[in-house]
Amino acid sequence: MSIESATGFAKILLILLNAVLCNNVLLVQFQGICPFLGVSKKVETAFGMGIAVTFVMALASLVTWLVEHLLLIPLHIEYMQTIAFILVIAALVQFVEMFLQKSSPTLYKALGVYLPLITTNCAVLGITLINSQSGYDPLTAVINAVGTALGFTLVIVLMAGLRERMELGNTPKALRGFPISLITAGLMAVAFLGFTGLVK
Repeated sequence: MSIESATGFAKILLILLNAVLCNNVLLVQFQGICPFLGVSKKVETAFGMGIAVTFVMALASLVTWLVEHLLLIPLHIEYMQTIAFILVIAALVQFVEMFLQKSSPTLYKALGVYLPLITTNCAVLGITLINSQSGYDPLTAVINAVGTALGFTLVIVLMAGLRERMELGNTPKALRGFPISLITAGLMAVAFLGFTGLVK
């Protein structure tokens, strides 16, 4: 199925399917690996990180589209795109951090240093740049960002579930911790290769 030939709801569904499964930000593009390995020890923490990333990615895609088309392009300063996008993402992450600190202190403490690291998470910056390079309109950009964030959340929660199970298993001492996590991530990436070519 081709995204270009699809229209309406079918196009939205194909963009989401492509972002979540076929072109997963973690297992196919290898972006956002730091929080993937750092926050995937518990399912609750991984899910909280996924929700935070989803919010930041969706809002960042919309705001960066507006900044690019209402500020950078009219002023002919497109070369400032990366810096402008990073500033937008940093401001949004600061907002999310303050919100979580007030509304869910336990999740805020559990995420720890990884919450401010969303600012430098290459997956968030990457999706805004991909949306810009693809020439997406604001709605398509947000849909692509939400799909990418849902793919991030899916994989990080699956990884957290597997890591919780592995803690109960009889893993050889040399493989405990990050070694078995990296092997598991590699096997998950191979599994996601099965979705290649599903959406073009």
